[in-house]
Amino acid sequence: MARRVRYKPYAQPTGGWGSVKSLGKHATRQRAVTTAGSLMKDHNKVGGYACTSCAWTKPGEPHLAEFCENGAKATFWDMTARRTTPDFFARHSVTELLGWSDYDLENAGRLTHPMRYDAKSDRYIQVPWAEAFADIGARLKSYDPKKTVFYASGRASLETSYMYQLFARLYGHNNLPDSSNMCHETTSVALPQSIGTPVGTVLLDDFGKTDCILSFGQNVGTNSPRLLHTLQQVRERDAPIVVFNPLRERGWESFVNPQRPGQMLTNAPTQIATQYHQVRAGGDIAAMLGIGKAVLALHDTAKSAGRPPVLDEAFIAEHTQGFAAFEARLRETGWPEIIEASGLPRAALEAAATTYAGAKAVIAIYGMGLTQHRLGVDSVQMLVNLLLMRGQIGKPGAGICPVRGHSNVQGQRTVGIAEKTELVPLDRLAEQFGFEPPREDGMATVDTCEAIIAGEIDAFIGLGGNFVRAIPERELMEAKWGGIDLSVQIATKLNRCHLVTGRTSYLLPTLVRSEIDHQTSGPQIVTIEDSTTCIHASRGKWKPAAETLLSEPRIVAEMAKATLPANPKVPWDEWVGDYARVRDAIEATYPDQFSRFNQRLDIPGGFPRPVAARHREWETDSGKANFKLPSGLSASFDDGTDNTVLRLITLRSNDQFNTTVYGYDDRLRGIHNSRMVVMINPDDRIRFGVAAKGRVRLTTAVDDGIHRSMGGFEVVDYDIPSGTCAAYFPECNALLPLWHHAQESKTPAAKSIPIRVTVE
Repeated sequence: MARRVRYKPYAQPTGGWGSVKSLGKHATRQRAVTTAGSLMKDHNKVGGYACTSCAWTKPGEPHLAEFCENGAKATFWDMTARRTTPDFFARHSVTELLGWSDYDLENAGRLTHPMRYDAKSDRYIQVPWAEAFADIGARLKSYDPKKTVFYASGRASLETSYMYQLFARLYGHNNLPDSSNMCHETTSVALPQSIGTPVGTVLLDDFGKTDCILSFGQNVGTNSPRLLHTLQQVRERDAPIVVFNPLRERGWESFVNPQRPGQMLTNAPTQIATQYHQVRAGGDIAAMLGIGKAVLALHDTAKSAGRPPVLDEAFIAEHTQGFAAFEARLRETGWPEIIEASGLPRAALEAAATTYAGAKAVIAIYGMGLTQHRLGVDSVQMLVNLLLMRGQIGKPGAGICPVRGHSNVQGQRTVGIAEKTELVPLDRLAEQFGFEPPREDGMATVDTCEAIIAGEIDAFIGLGGNFVRAIPERELMEAKWGGIDLSVQIATKLNRCHLVTGRTSYLLPTLVRSEIDHQTSGPQIVTIEDSTTCIHASRGKWKPAAETLLSEPRIVAEMAKATLPANPKVPWDEWVGDYARVRDAIEATYPDQFSRFNQRLDIPGGFPRPVAARHREWETDSGKANFKLPSGLSASFDDGTDNTVLRLITLRSNDQFNTTVYGYDDRLRGIHNSRMVVMINPDDRIRFGVAAKGRVRLTTAVDDGIHRSMGGFEVVDYDIPSGTCAAYFPECNALLPLWHHAQESKTPAAKSIPIRVTVE
């Protein structure tokens, strides 16, 4: 029976008593109440463990409780008292479990034993660790390495990630897709072309010096709530925060800090956004171009009146290239085109421009609302253009700040999880470990999906994640997964990817970051990189969920030993015995990035990797920061001329982190009890003949020979621009064509899927 939606707009601020109540509910539900004390003492603090949720940075002077609602939920989820044992699999067939929801699968609890799928009984059956590794190694030896894939989600540590990428290259391929391919690969393509670095330029200290923040396509209340503490401090200095986002998200509107007793008692919130502009999905390029056009007009007026210029002319002349062409584009693009593509009135864009022009130090924040579009690269580069106009990169309080998702997704790339060989020091690896690495680029996520559909992949190793649930083209991908000969999933909890089996499938259960990882040299330390390039140590504090669990480094090492010939320069066992030895190897491979790695583990706030653009050193082909011209005003695949087509945004709920669903409440949007919901502008609902709270079917509006359609959605009238609607990820991935991805980066275009709505 379908779950009926309860909808009541949420009128309370983000944080506050709503957050406290939610934490109590989730701690009780997972029977993890005793975890609360460790959250206060150890979570995101020196000597403690790093959160497995978002990648937002950890301050040098932490709050009493340096965690957010979603970070606490992630810890309760990890430290649950529930267990998924061999007895569980004896009771439930894989066919039965495929009918369970994402929530129910993971809510069964922590995996405890290595398991192998038995097709005859349609069940996972316990297998000894040694037998599993021996069989995996024997099978990998029999394949062409180029027809295997080593996928990584964003939670694995720097140490595990380094070992994993080395295993892949020693084995003979660069097929190392990771979750960044699905979210911020656009950033990794766009920023190097513009400013010479694949990462942001902002450090946490810059937020204390900024006097204006621009935000595009990022939902702070759900995706990075700890950032709200910093934003609150920015607002208390009366610095404006200008937000562009299709939905009005509570996190950007108001915040009550649970760590301020006075604010909790009065429930008097801090207003976060000083301007809130509900841009049309895919309309950010047009909005930013409109801001740039208005800034240029302000500059013209100031110059003609003999006032100081609005543009930083000295910076543009000394540090940039391509401004003349960009200026011409601003002047020649008319306001009617901008208004139509952005969905915003001219006055709104001019108001944003006036605020931006009046600020001395500006930070631009963005998320997947920019990256997951056909012209995602153009969108990110257009935001950089705005900053370059006024010299807002490479000085205190200013810069570009992509907000990453998983807690180490950026760090994995730093230590070699990359399919692009230009990103990896292959010559240094060759010398360090005495082998010849493969030199051709490997497969990213979209390439991997295409190869699986074509039947060209023999083996898929998954280092965490829920691959088949996170990717586009889900129905076709699940149908083709059975053609893979070997599917190995390193995991902490059961998810759908484990149930869509290959001919041979293994589940290898592992520790979570908050658990004590005891090896021969004692309890181990792992490290992660946050969104601002700072490196942090993490020490587990809790007894492992089962004595049978192995650490991720141990699992990677055992698979590598079973697959590869012995190499005296690659001491797998010594690395597993003491992770400091892995960090020594990382430092040897990346001496400029990880100098004195082991000596700097406990620096409060982490230690930042060097980023040349922070110092106005541009590692681009031109040697300067480059203004890049957008190839269109709309970032979407549809041209916006067919009024029967809506642009669907897929998004996460407040009870969710990526594909992990903690429950059925999206408190901050007022939606409860169901995830089969489509949020729609009331005028669009009426135009399509849909009754209030009616049920509808969503069908992808493309003609490529594949029918993509999902029914059972209940409509909710919502404050969202006309022509745009929203529903939840990952449920709606079945509507996303594989070829609908960002040009250049191949990031799936999940923020503007063209769909039609029909009544059921």
